[in-house]
Amino acid sequence: MTFSLVVRDGERFGIAASSSSPAVAARVVHLRPGIGAATSQNITDPMLGTGLLDALADHGDPRRALADVTGAARHEKTIAYRQLTVLGRSGPGCAFSGPQTLGTHATATADGAVAAGNMLSGPHIPGVLVDAFAAATGELEERLLAAMRAALAAGGEEGPVHSAGMAVVADVGWRVTDLRVDWADDPIDRLGDLLDVWLPQRDDYVTRGLDPATSPSYGVPGDER
Repeated sequence: MTFSLVVRDGERFGIAASSSSPAVAARVVHLRPGIGAATSQNITDPMLGTGLLDALADHGDPRRALADVTGAARHEKTIAYRQLTVLGRSGPGCAFSGPQTLGTHATATADGAVAAGNMLSGPHIPGVLVDAFAAATGELEERLLAAMRAALAAGGEEGPVHSAGMAVVADVGWRVTDLRVDWADDPIDRLGDLLDVWLPQRDDYVTRGLDPATSPSYGVPGDER
Protein backbone atom coordinates (compact mmCIF):
# COMPACT_ATOMS: atom_id res chain seq x y z
CA MET A 1 0.00 0.00 0.00
CA THR A 2 3.06 2.27 -0.05
CA PHE A 3 5.90 3.53 -2.20
CA SER A 4 8.74 5.48 -0.65
CA LEU A 5 12.11 7.04 -1.43
CA VAL A 6 14.97 7.56 1.04
CA VAL A 7 17.90 9.78 -0.01
CA ARG A 8 21.11 11.35 1.24
CA ASP A 9 22.36 14.74 0.07
CA GLY A 10 25.59 15.75 1.80
CA GLU A 11 24.73 16.02 5.49
CA ARG A 12 21.00 15.92 4.81
CA PHE A 13 18.67 12.96 4.68
CA GLY A 14 15.18 13.02 3.19
CA ILE A 15 12.23 10.69 2.77
CA ALA A 16 9.07 10.93 0.70
CA ALA A 17 6.27 8.39 0.86
CA SER A 18 2.71 7.90 -0.34
CA SER A 19 0.02 5.32 0.26
CA SER A 20 -3.60 4.34 -0.23
CA SER A 21 -3.81 4.35 3.58
CA PRO A 22 -4.24 7.50 5.69
CA ALA A 23 -1.37 9.34 7.37
CA VAL A 24 1.41 7.31 5.76
CA ALA A 25 4.24 9.62 6.83
CA ALA A 26 3.24 9.38 10.48
CA ARG A 27 4.01 5.65 10.46
CA VAL A 28 6.62 5.07 7.75
CA VAL A 29 9.16 7.93 7.96
CA HIS A 30 12.15 7.67 10.32
CA LEU A 31 15.03 10.18 10.29
CA ARG A 32 17.88 11.00 12.65
CA PRO A 33 20.26 13.93 12.02
CA GLY A 34 23.85 12.84 11.51
CA ILE A 35 22.87 9.16 11.56
CA GLY A 36 20.63 8.21 8.65
CA ALA A 37 17.12 7.44 7.49
CA ALA A 38 14.83 4.42 7.36
CA THR A 39 11.31 3.36 6.42
CA SER A 40 9.10 0.64 7.84
CA GLN A 41 6.14 -0.14 5.57
CA ASN A 42 3.78 -2.79 4.17
CA ILE A 43 2.03 -4.05 7.35
CA THR A 44 3.85 -1.38 9.27
CA ASP A 45 5.62 -1.67 12.60
CA PRO A 46 7.01 1.83 13.28
CA MET A 47 9.33 0.46 15.97
CA LEU A 48 11.35 -1.26 13.26
CA GLY A 49 12.30 2.13 11.85
CA THR A 50 13.49 3.21 15.28
CA GLY A 51 15.44 -0.04 15.59
CA LEU A 52 17.17 0.52 12.27
CA LEU A 53 18.28 4.00 13.31
CA ASP A 54 19.43 2.76 16.72
CA ALA A 55 21.57 0.13 14.98
CA LEU A 56 22.98 2.73 12.58
CA ALA A 57 23.84 4.98 15.53
CA ASP A 58 25.68 2.07 17.11
CA HIS A 59 27.87 1.00 14.18
CA GLY A 60 27.00 3.04 11.06
CA ASP A 61 26.56 0.07 8.69
CA PRO A 62 23.13 -0.01 6.99
CA ARG A 63 23.48 -3.59 5.77
CA ARG A 64 24.35 -4.75 9.27
CA ALA A 65 21.52 -2.63 10.71
CA LEU A 66 19.05 -4.38 8.43
CA ALA A 67 20.43 -7.76 9.46
CA ASP A 68 20.27 -6.78 13.14
CA VAL A 69 16.58 -5.90 12.90
CA THR A 70 15.35 -8.61 10.56
CA GLY A 71 17.27 -11.30 12.44
CA ALA A 72 16.18 -10.30 15.95
CA ALA A 73 14.40 -13.11 17.79
CA ARG A 74 11.64 -10.78 19.00
CA HIS A 75 10.59 -10.18 15.36
CA GLU A 76 10.76 -13.81 14.27
CA LYS A 77 6.99 -14.27 13.96
CA THR A 78 6.25 -10.94 12.25
CA ILE A 79 9.22 -9.94 10.08
CA ALA A 80 7.79 -11.79 7.07
CA TYR A 81 5.10 -9.08 6.84
CA ARG A 82 7.48 -6.13 6.78
CA GLN A 83 9.18 -4.08 4.08
CA LEU A 84 12.14 -2.01 5.29
CA THR A 85 14.72 0.39 3.89
CA VAL A 86 17.73 2.00 5.54
CA LEU A 87 20.39 4.50 4.44
CA GLY A 88 23.52 5.60 6.30
CA ARG A 89 26.12 8.32 6.01
CA SER A 90 27.90 6.68 3.05
CA GLY A 91 27.30 4.14 0.31
CA PRO A 92 24.06 2.76 -1.09
CA GLY A 93 20.86 2.08 0.80
CA CYS A 94 19.65 -1.38 1.73
CA ALA A 95 16.17 -2.90 1.53
CA PHE A 96 14.24 -5.92 2.79
CA SER A 97 10.88 -7.31 1.64
CA GLY A 98 9.49 -10.17 3.69
CA PRO A 99 7.77 -13.06 1.90
CA GLN A 100 4.36 -11.79 3.04
CA THR A 101 4.83 -8.34 1.46
CA LEU A 102 1.58 -7.40 -0.27
CA GLY A 103 0.92 -7.54 -3.99
CA THR A 104 3.51 -6.58 -6.59
CA HIS A 105 6.49 -5.33 -4.62
CA ALA A 106 10.03 -4.27 -5.44
CA THR A 107 13.02 -2.26 -4.24
CA ALA A 108 15.80 -0.26 -5.90
CA THR A 109 19.10 1.00 -4.51
CA ALA A 110 21.78 3.44 -5.60
CA ASP A 111 24.57 5.36 -3.96
CA GLY A 112 22.81 7.64 -1.50
CA ALA A 113 19.31 6.32 -2.24
CA VAL A 114 16.90 3.44 -1.71
CA ALA A 115 13.28 3.04 -2.78
CA ALA A 116 10.66 0.41 -2.04
CA GLY A 117 7.00 -0.26 -2.70
CA ASN A 118 4.24 -2.79 -2.33
CA MET A 119 0.86 -3.24 -4.04
CA LEU A 120 2.46 -1.49 -7.01
CA SER A 121 1.21 -1.18 -10.57
CA GLY A 122 4.49 -2.84 -11.58
CA PRO A 123 7.95 -3.68 -10.23
CA HIS A 124 9.49 -0.74 -12.11
CA ILE A 125 8.19 1.91 -9.70
CA PRO A 126 11.11 1.94 -7.19
CA GLY A 127 13.55 2.31 -10.07
CA VAL A 128 11.52 5.24 -11.39
CA LEU A 129 11.78 6.91 -7.98
CA VAL A 130 15.55 6.54 -7.82
CA ASP A 131 16.16 7.60 -11.43
CA ALA A 132 13.79 10.57 -11.30
CA PHE A 133 15.41 11.86 -8.13
CA ALA A 134 18.86 11.60 -9.72
CA ALA A 135 17.66 13.51 -12.79
CA ALA A 136 15.84 16.28 -10.89
CA THR A 137 17.26 19.67 -9.95
CA GLY A 138 16.59 22.15 -7.19
CA GLU A 139 16.27 21.82 -3.44
CA LEU A 140 16.27 18.34 -1.91
CA GLU A 141 12.56 18.65 -1.19
CA GLU A 142 11.83 19.62 -4.79
CA ARG A 143 13.75 16.61 -6.07
CA LEU A 144 11.86 14.30 -3.71
CA LEU A 145 8.57 15.72 -4.99
CA ALA A 146 9.70 15.32 -8.62
CA ALA A 147 10.48 11.66 -7.95
CA MET A 148 7.08 11.05 -6.35
CA ARG A 149 5.30 12.68 -9.27
CA ALA A 150 7.31 10.59 -11.73
CA ALA A 151 6.43 7.39 -9.88
CA LEU A 152 2.75 8.31 -9.83
CA ALA A 153 2.82 9.09 -13.55
CA ALA A 154 4.50 5.73 -14.18
CA GLY A 155 1.62 3.91 -12.51
CA GLY A 156 2.27 4.27 -8.80
CA GLU A 157 0.23 1.88 -6.70
CA GLU A 158 -2.26 -0.61 -8.05
CA GLY A 159 -5.06 1.48 -6.52
CA PRO A 160 -5.58 5.16 -5.69
CA VAL A 161 -3.14 7.06 -3.48
CA HIS A 162 -4.71 8.96 -0.56
CA SER A 163 -1.85 10.20 1.63
CA ALA A 164 1.68 11.51 1.13
CA GLY A 165 4.43 13.14 3.11
CA MET A 166 8.04 14.22 3.06
CA ALA A 167 10.59 15.06 5.71
CA VAL A 168 14.20 16.25 5.72
CA VAL A 169 16.82 16.48 8.46
CA ALA A 170 19.96 18.56 8.20
CA ASP A 171 22.78 19.50 10.56
CA VAL A 172 20.38 20.76 13.23
CA GLY A 173 18.56 18.58 15.71
CA TRP A 174 15.11 18.57 14.14
CA ARG A 175 13.28 18.04 10.87
CA VAL A 176 13.79 21.19 8.84
CA THR A 177 10.95 20.06 6.58
CA ASP A 178 8.06 17.87 7.72
CA LEU A 179 5.00 18.06 5.47
CA ARG A 180 2.03 15.70 5.35
CA VAL A 181 -1.23 15.26 3.49
CA ASP A 182 -3.05 12.65 5.53
CA TRP A 183 -6.14 12.09 3.35
CA ALA A 184 -6.96 13.50 -0.08
CA ASP A 185 -7.81 12.42 -3.61
CA ASP A 186 -4.60 14.04 -4.94
CA PRO A 187 -2.15 13.96 -2.02
CA ILE A 188 1.05 14.31 -4.03
CA ASP A 189 -0.20 17.45 -5.77
CA ARG A 190 -1.43 18.77 -2.42
CA LEU A 191 2.02 18.05 -1.00
CA GLY A 192 3.46 20.15 -3.80
CA ASP A 193 1.15 23.03 -2.82
CA LEU A 194 2.37 22.79 0.78
CA LEU A 195 5.97 22.77 -0.38
CA ASP A 196 5.40 25.95 -2.39
CA VAL A 197 4.32 27.67 0.83
CA TRP A 198 6.94 26.13 3.08
CA LEU A 199 10.18 26.17 1.12
CA PRO A 200 10.66 29.98 0.92
CA GLN A 201 10.33 30.13 4.74
CA ARG A 202 12.23 26.95 5.69
CA ASP A 203 15.59 28.54 6.44
CA ASP A 204 14.00 31.39 8.39
CA TYR A 205 12.43 28.89 10.74
CA VAL A 206 15.83 27.26 11.26
CA THR A 207 17.17 30.71 12.18
CA ARG A 208 14.27 31.17 14.61
CA GLY A 209 15.30 27.98 16.35
CA LEU A 210 19.02 28.73 16.47
CA ASP A 211 19.18 32.52 16.84
CA PRO A 212 15.78 34.08 17.60
CA ALA A 213 17.25 37.58 18.05
CA THR A 214 18.07 37.73 14.35
CA SER A 215 15.09 35.80 13.03
CA PRO A 216 12.70 37.58 10.66
CA SER A 217 9.17 38.61 11.47
CA TYR A 218 6.30 37.70 9.19
CA GLY A 219 4.08 40.54 10.35
CA VAL A 220 1.35 38.41 11.86
CA PRO A 221 -1.13 40.10 14.22
CA GLY A 222 0.42 40.60 17.63
CA ASP A 223 4.01 40.48 16.36
CA GLU A 224 5.19 44.08 16.64
CA ARG A 225 8.92 43.48 16.02
